[in-house]
Amino acid sequence: MKIVYYCQHVLGVGHLLRSVEICKALDTHDVLLVTGGPEIKIQLPSHIRKLFLPGIMMDPEFKSFFSVEKNKSIDQVKQVRQELLIETFKNEAPDIFIVELYPFGRKAFRFELDPILDGIRNKDLSPTRVICSLRDILVEKKDTVSYENRVVNILNKCFDAILVHADPSLIKLDKTFSRTDKVAIPIVYTGFVTPKPPPDARARIRQHLGIAEKETLVVASAGGGKVGFRLLQAVVKTFQYMEEERSLHLYIFTGPFLSNENFGRLKSFSNKRVQISRFNPDFLSYLAAADLSVSMAGYNTCTNILAAKVPSLVWPFSQNREQRLRAETLAGIGAVELIDDNDLRPSRLATIVRESLSRPSRLSVNIDLDGAINTVRWLEIWMKNSIL
Repeated sequence: MKIVYYCQHVLGVGHLLRSVEICKALDTHDVLLVTGGPEIKIQLPSHIRKLFLPGIMMDPEFKSFFSVEKNKSIDQVKQVRQELLIETFKNEAPDIFIVELYPFGRKAFRFELDPILDGIRNKDLSPTRVICSLRDILVEKKDTVSYENRVVNILNKCFDAILVHADPSLIKLDKTFSRTDKVAIPIVYTGFVTPKPPPDARARIRQHLGIAEKETLVVASAGGGKVGFRLLQAVVKTFQYMEEERSLHLYIFTGPFLSNENFGRLKSFSNKRVQISRFNPDFLSYLAAADLSVSMAGYNTCTNILAAKVPSLVWPFSQNREQRLRAETLAGIGAVELIDDNDLRPSRLATIVRESLSRPSRLSVNIDLDGAINTVRWLEIWMKNSIL
């Protein structure tokens, strides 16, 4: 099959990393990954080609978009993107068009997506199956009725199926979208999408870092880095508070989008026991090597935590319900422990860290984490049995 996979990341890296993981699993197919946020250096296998649209990002206040290319206005970038995407679609003539999140989100990108969807529906473009790729939890909207009506209308008119990358025994789409009964296309649960750590990850990473098995490693992270500095700053100050505990080591991943100023602030705390890095494609192996993870509660971080089976403290992003609902759901089955703003005081956080580390057992929960391969299997069977 020839597949065009569209993913637009505007704030963090979670949407992109999840999409890449699915594309990797489509290793017997011809895949074109279309992205358009700031470029993240990720090594892709040979079966994945990449189209990088001129970049668009969202400001940290979630109020407006801006062009990554400083010499071009947002309107200029939109025009170029729209023309490039249409031309690409005509040249590729894919069997499947997978759209990450839209129409549940990414409303601001209708300018380039709707012409493609309308072209397929009106048969101005080649016959193509259209799939929505969706994470577990949706962000709340101000006018829920209007929003859900619009989403249902677009789904039933332009899409052929929804792939929800979650385990329905843990959470279902109707938890954050009330009108699933009005959706006329299949809603398929694939399980959560995450890579699995290599079997040698713990020993390899700890040897690389020079940390003995009897010593303790804590990994702290903040997703893409646009938000989360407060958490990372609290963690690094907590380690100063725990200075006497010499067997304790901290590795912080700030995310590629943390400001240079805040990165410098964290970097000033570096020493033999505290290391700071922006991003590492082998992040999952570091989690597998850790005795404790301290993080936010984004989709990718949480599924990585589950795959690495690492005890975890999570501080949900407060701007919307998504991370808190995910964290509360996982805490309900004992998969993570929640911390809140009051817990970020160094003395308080030090106590919580010590208590978490005193419980030595690794995480063990029964959750479907094979979302990528399950997605591929479903697509192959579905396409085989479908007639356009």
